[in-house]
Formats: sequence, structure tokens, C-alpha cells
Amino acid sequence: MTEFSPLSGLLGGAIIGFSAAILMLFRGRTAGISGIVNGLMSKNTSDISWRALFIIGLILGPLVATLIDFELPSRIDLSWQSVTIGGLLVGFGTNLGNGCTSGHGICGIGRFSSRSILATIIFMLVAVITVYFCQHLLGDIL
Repeated sequence: MTEFSPLSGLLGGAIIGFSAAILMLFRGRTAGISGIVNGLMSKNTSDISWRALFIIGLILGPLVATLIDFELPSRIDLSWQSVTIGGLLVGFGTNLGNGCTSGHGICGIGRFSSRSILATIIFMLVAVITVYFCQHLLGDIL
């Protein structure tokens, strides 16, 4: 799964969009992963069940995919320090941006939210700069 495939991209996007639409339709909630996880850690117990099931589905999805011989990346060529720093930076950015790429990029753009459109543009620009920086300037350090 290292090569771009329009069919798998279309299928994956359709499944993500469908699940976001279902969550919005039946729960009136945005399918932003950071908000869902944050809600799991809150003291409000009224909506913990759907949040927990959503996260369980995120974990089970790749496991089911491997059972049907869907090829997934099997290794990450990064040190645990790099993964930890990346995770902390993602958490900081999610807090700073008041949401994550899934909430803004999938649900926010789908609702024509100008704030989400701007946030997604910034996410993408920072991602391009980060990849360039890591591949061309840091090289083998990471």
C-alpha cells in the first residue's frame, strides 16, 4: 500500500465520508477524532458508549483489513523518540487548531465552514513543509 491507487483512495474516502455522515445524521456529532477521544476522557457519561465504539472501530478496522488480505504498511522507519515528538506536536496542533484534520478536513469542509477550510489549508501547508524539511534537511537523523 505504498503506491497511490485511485480506486482504494476513492473507496476509503467514500467509507470515511459515509461514516461521518452517519454519525452526523444519527448523533448530530462531527467525526473529529480528537473531539471523540477528548469526550471519552470527560466526566460526561451520557455519550461515552458511541465514542468508545467509534475508537474500537478505528482499532478493529486495520485488523479486519488484514484478515481479508488487504495489504497495510507493516513497519515505520522512525525511532520511538521521533514518534513521541510527532505525537506531542500533533496533540499541541490539535489543541491550537481547536480540532484535528478529520474534524476540519472531512466534516468541516463538508459543511462549508470557512474556519475549517482555512484550518485544513494550514494543516496541508505545514504537512508539505514538514515532509520537505524532514526528507531534505534532516535526512538520516530521523
